[in-house]
Amino acid sequence: MKTENAMATNFRAEWFEFEDVAYLNVAGQGPLPRAAIRAAQNSLEWKKFPHKMPEEAYFGLPGRVRALLAQMIGAQPEDIALTTGASTGMAAVAHGLKWKPDDEVLIAKGEFPAHFATWVPLQEAGKLRVRVVQPRERFLTTDDLIAAITPRTRLISTSHMRFDDGALCDAPRLAAAAHAAGALLLLDAAQSVGAVPMNIGELGADFVVASGYKWLLGPYGTGFFWARGDRTAEMQPDSGYWGALESASDFTRLSSGEVKFKKDASRWDMPETSNMFNLAPLEASLEFLLRIGVKTVWDHCRAFCEQVIERLPIDRCVLASPADARARGQYVCVAARKSENTPQLFKKLTEAGVFVSLREGALRIAPHLYNTDRDADRLIRALTV
Repeated sequence: MKTENAMATNFRAEWFEFEDVAYLNVAGQGPLPRAAIRAAQNSLEWKKFPHKMPEEAYFGLPGRVRALLAQMIGAQPEDIALTTGASTGMAAVAHGLKWKPDDEVLIAKGEFPAHFATWVPLQEAGKLRVRVVQPRERFLTTDDLIAAITPRTRLISTSHMRFDDGALCDAPRLAAAAHAAGALLLLDAAQSVGAVPMNIGELGADFVVASGYKWLLGPYGTGFFWARGDRTAEMQPDSGYWGALESASDFTRLSSGEVKFKKDASRWDMPETSNMFNLAPLEASLEFLLRIGVKTVWDHCRAFCEQVIERLPIDRCVLASPADARARGQYVCVAARKSENTPQLFKKLTEAGVFVSLREGALRIAPHLYNTDRDADRLIRALTV
């Protein structure tokens, strides 16, 4: 199956060349497109000559980024907070809801550590209980999480797409099961938003968190937190950023002494929300993704990975992602047939100029639109020789 065509070749020009390497690690760090680089350079000029900095950068720029994110996921801008990554949104949920000591939070075994770092300290403080869900077969499934729900379950904290194997959660079905039991669903979309077409209403989650430096192609230290409107009303911040106060945008009267936070999700905006060094390039990347369409990214990456799976040297490698294409996302994981040889295989790929991630004993192959058949050939050749 060939993926290279005129469209894919043209997309490659949207990025700078990769110095004669095959970069297949968007799940680790997404490279900034040319448009984002230009936006970052422009924002540096604002600090080089501050008198040229437009006043609307303080609130206009964050507002535009919020609107672009809302457009991408089918949400309302007022339900989105701008954060430094997925962990910020998790912390907002952890500290914004009222907990009882016997409330149960479900986390899957092998989940990304941000979930454990958020919830386990609350268990140690006696505020709730954490239960780790074990997969019944090789890969964790949505059915495993649904089967683990009990009358005590208050919240399920899980990834929309697993970082370690690319398994895709059936979020609508999980949300329906959670709500039927009176529980909430927090979905970590760090590995899916920007690459998986989604409508936030159809996902059914109560909260969605994501980082912006992977599939959203933004700088490190960007992200967002989405909360369903009625859930936002249930949560109260312990404290917050002054820019989230209702009167913050009135620069003629900043020091009223009144502390009244906005009622929408922006009350959880990260401090220094208008960090133009981060938001200006993120805005450009979001505009780029919306122009080309997230489905274009999805289709291209899936076709690329299908080619890799079809050509995988089975005498040396095994698939480390679900074999059923419906159960995995836009990237794929493989491992050496002898698991202890996977680190050596990773080193071999790096030396051959093929950059992937080594995660949980597997090689995570995460392409994007700039990757073509030549990159697939280079990967397979390095895995085979």
